[in-house]
Amino acid sequence: MIDTAQPSATELVGRLASGAVSPVEIVEEALARVADADPELHAFCTLTPEIALERARQVEQELRDGTAGPLAGVPYAVKDLICTKGIRTTSGSLVYADFVPEQDDICVERLNGAGAISLGKTNASEFGYSATGTNPLFPTTRNPWDPARTPGGSSAGSAAAVAAGMIPFALGSDGGGSIRIPAALTGTVGFKPSMGRVPVYPGCRDERYPGVSGWESIEHIGPIARTVDDIALAMSVLAGPDPRDRHTLPAGDVDWRAAVRDPDIRGLRIGYSADFGYLTVDPEVRAAADRAAAAFESELGCEVTEFVPDWEDPARHFTALIMAETDLVGMRALLGEYRERISPHLVAMLETDWTAEDFTQANMMRKSVVNRMARLMSRFDLLLTPTAAVPAFPLDIEGPTEIDGRPVSPTAWQGFTPIANLTGQPAISLPAGITTAGLPVGIQLIGQHLGDATVLRAAAAYERIGR
Repeated sequence: MIDTAQPSATELVGRLASGAVSPVEIVEEALARVADADPELHAFCTLTPEIALERARQVEQELRDGTAGPLAGVPYAVKDLICTKGIRTTSGSLVYADFVPEQDDICVERLNGAGAISLGKTNASEFGYSATGTNPLFPTTRNPWDPARTPGGSSAGSAAAVAAGMIPFALGSDGGGSIRIPAALTGTVGFKPSMGRVPVYPGCRDERYPGVSGWESIEHIGPIARTVDDIALAMSVLAGPDPRDRHTLPAGDVDWRAAVRDPDIRGLRIGYSADFGYLTVDPEVRAAADRAAAAFESELGCEVTEFVPDWEDPARHFTALIMAETDLVGMRALLGEYRERISPHLVAMLETDWTAEDFTQANMMRKSVVNRMARLMSRFDLLLTPTAAVPAFPLDIEGPTEIDGRPVSPTAWQGFTPIANLTGQPAISLPAGITTAGLPVGIQLIGQHLGDATVLRAAAAYERIGR
């Protein structure tokens, strides 16, 4: 089911601009791949072929007129937690099964304005409250490497569609690893830029919609692709300020395309941790991360030093932080009508008797992690870790309850990624090998505050040595 032969977005831009192929042909080919692969994988939940083909015809004319944008004719897809004007956006919930937004999210607005052509919406866990691809509305997304296993989540469909070669890139969102985790489990590249690089609105911001309006201070939007070059290409369109997002950053300090062109990272200081000192990690995942650390040192000329962070595992406070940013009143009201049709783990979160102390302790945890991370990053340009503690596991569970022979909580495998959401630092997941069972493994690079260019430069350098 994996198709690595399909051209990248970067390659397609050149072919489309030269006239070697037309946007209509590209979209028709992509839709044919969806028709072939998606009945088994369920990556898409709402496909929009008529809209895509009509837009392809418009872009074809723009190319002839010389008015086309930098992504003219490149197909992509949008995670179903991200708003699309006039196109159903369900957030993976029966509560919003028929919800049609009145406006695009800023990221969609920008990609469409640059000539990219959306094929539709990709499946996600309900409201993003899970690192797998399950929800009560649509069939569960399956991993193209092994359809009996999860692709991870919550950007499950976006990662599966890219991994299977249906599209060259897709939009995901990441509040605790929801771009990077599915990228790791599907052998793709997933980038969570610095908080504010890609404005988020109306998603996470529109107070009218309980469930849709949460996660404001930790949610990031970014691309999932098969190559680092395609990540940079997408970011060159996605990044930049917008007054509708109060976290937005000024433009101009990152040349996204230049960051991945002929990358030289000799002399970079990289801190390496295989387990953060408190996580249990699958032996094959650990071995892959060890090999990556060795490659950064011996082949790429970096200074690699092992470290153990001095923050405590934030997992026990992380759910409280999410709940503190959730419309608890609105979502609890929805339970009266929809309780039996909302994911059980989400019901349990909403019915917890949260206290003010729970929420303030979560905020104190966050401040502690931010401060301790800042001190750690005074020593390093990048941190290197596994992305997920395990490869893809069977469908319809939240996670394994045992790793390397040790009992763990079902969410313990996710422990590497939320740190960069707490701090807002840029982070990327890269393919780093295949297990003996034929499943992909990912490594994570975390950059300094606003160090997006260094993250992409290092990612491109690692990708080019073929690891």
